[in-house]
Amino acid sequence: MAKTGVLDSDPTVMVKPSELKKELQKLVKLIVDDEDYCTETIDQANETLHALKQLKINKRSLSIKLHETLRCPEHFKCPLSNDLMRDPVILASGQTFDKPYIQRWLKAGNRTCPRTQQVLSHTILTPNHLIREMISQWCKSQGVEVPNPVHYINEEGITEADRVHFLSLLEKMSATLFEKNEAAKELRLLTKRMPSFRALFGECLDAIPQLLTPLSENKFPSGIHPNLQEDVITTLLNISIHDNNKKLVAETPMVIPLLMEALRSGTIETRSNAAAALFTLSALDSNKTLIGKSGALKPLIDLLEEGHPLTVKDIASAIFNLCIIHENKARAVEDGVVRVILKKIMDGVHVDELLAILVMLSSHHRAVDEMGDLGTVPCLLGIIRESNCERNKENCIAILHSICLTDRTKLKAMREEENTYGTISKLAQVGTARAKRKANGILDRLKRAINITHTA
Repeated sequence: MAKTGVLDSDPTVMVKPSELKKELQKLVKLIVDDEDYCTETIDQANETLHALKQLKINKRSLSIKLHETLRCPEHFKCPLSNDLMRDPVILASGQTFDKPYIQRWLKAGNRTCPRTQQVLSHTILTPNHLIREMISQWCKSQGVEVPNPVHYINEEGITEADRVHFLSLLEKMSATLFEKNEAAKELRLLTKRMPSFRALFGECLDAIPQLLTPLSENKFPSGIHPNLQEDVITTLLNISIHDNNKKLVAETPMVIPLLMEALRSGTIETRSNAAAALFTLSALDSNKTLIGKSGALKPLIDLLEEGHPLTVKDIASAIFNLCIIHENKARAVEDGVVRVILKKIMDGVHVDELLAILVMLSSHHRAVDEMGDLGTVPCLLGIIRESNCERNKENCIAILHSICLTDRTKLKAMREEENTYGTISKLAQVGTARAKRKANGILDRLKRAINITHTA
C-alpha cells in the first residue's frame, strides 16, 4: 500500500496537529474498512499517534517554561501576546513580533502594524536574529529553555526556506520563457497540493502581479504560450480558493481581464479553470459586483454557448453565483443568457444547473418576457411531465408561475397541458412544498381566467 505522503519525513517537524489527526483518521478507516490491510498501515497509524502525542507533550512543556519567563525584559516580549518571543520576526514597519501572533494578525486580513498603525508596504516577515540571540543568552543566564525555532509548528506549515523558494519562483516569472514555464508549473503544483503556499500570495502585495507577468507582457510572436497560460490561470484558481485571498486577487487590476482573455482564447482546461476561478472569487458579494462591471458575463455566456462538456459545469456555477445580485441579472440578460440557456436545456445539456440559473433570472422582468417569447412554456411542462428529479420540477413550475404572472397569453398553453395530462394538478398534490405552492398558484389563475371568460 502506498504511503499517503504526510509522514514521509520527520513527523514532528512543521506538521500541524490538525494534519496529523486527519492522517490518523484516514489510516484507522483503512484498517477498519479494508480486510486486506497490511501491517505497514498499522505502523503508520502508530507513528502518527506517537507524533500527535509528542506534539501535545511539547506544547504543554513549552507552556510551563514560558510561564517562568513572565519577568523577562519588556523588549523580549511580543507586543501582541505579552509573552517571551519564541520566533521573533520583523514586520515591514520595523517592529518586532513573535511570528505566530503576527501571522494570525495578518491572516485576519489586517494590513497595518498593530503597534504603530502604519500601513504595510508588504507582509513579508524577516527573522530578527539579533533579538533571537539576545533572548537565547538571557534564557541561558536564567536557566530557562526556549524551543529551537526550527521545530516550531508554523500555523501555515511554511518554513523560511519555503518563502525564499516561493520568491525565487516569482522572480523567474520575468525571466526566460523556459524559466517561466518551469516556475509556472511548479507554482501550479505547489498551490494545488499545499494550502499554505496559497496563503503566501497574500503576504506579498506584488506576488499576484509577478505571477501574471508572462500573460500581461505577451511578448511571444504567436501570442501567449498556451501551456504557460494554462499553468498561470490554474495557479490563480488555486490561490483564489484561500478565503483570505479572494478580495486581494479580484482587486488586482489585471486579474479579471486576464481571466476574461483566458475564457476566449485558452485551451479547454484553461477556459474551464478561468470560469472556476471567477466562480470561486464570486463567493464575496463585493467581487460579484466587480466581476459583473468588468464585463466577464459575456465571455462566460459565449463559452456556455460553445458547450464544451468540460467547461459547462464551471461556467454554469460562475453565472449562477454572479447572478445572485440583481444588477448582474440585468447584465446577463443583456448579454443573451436566456436564449443560450434555453437552447442547452432543450438539448438536454446540464439541465439541473441551467434550470437553477433560469429560476433565479425569473425575478427579472425582461428575462421573463424573453422566456415567454422563446418557447419556454412547452419545454418546462415537458420536463415536469417526464423528469424524475423533484428539484427540476420545482424549478420549472416556479419559472412557469413567474411567466403566467406577467403574460396571461401563456395561460392557454398551460390550460391545454392541464386538460390533456393533468401535469400541474399532479404536481400540486405530490411535489415539494414550494412546487405545490407554485402549482396551486397557477391553477388558481387558470380558474380565474375561465371564470372571467364565462362572465364575459
